[in-house]
Amino acid sequence: VQLQASGGGLVHPGGSLRLSCAFSGRTSDYRVIGWFRQGSEFGREGVSCISNLDGSTYYADFVKGRFTVSRDNTENTVYLQMDSLKPEDTAVYYCASARWRGARLKWDEYESWGLGTLVTVSS
Repeated sequence: VQLQASGGGLVHPGGSLRLSCAFSGRTSDYRVIGWFRQGSEFGREGVSCISNLDGSTYYADFVKGRFTVSRDNTENTVYLQMDSLKPEDTAVYYCASARWRGARLKWDEYESWGLGTLVTVSS
């Protein structure tokens, strides 16, 4: 599976960004697509994920109500809409794919990773 995250940039606190994750490969290799992030002051942490089987979604508590994950199966793309961004959201964001349909927000549940995209929230 190949994955590529894009859409990062600089945004003011309270602003929005939409990240995209384009993926390709065998369908069985990406039953779940997850978003993770790694900041300068914290390690890799799960942000959100979406099942390519039934569209179910999961969110880390620190992004609930602010971030929304969605998919476009015709384009093999998953999006992460990030609203009400905070400085503590500053990080490199990665997308990853998992074969296991039960994968959620633990990084070791995912086999393939794309290059990250930097999100900076600053005034």
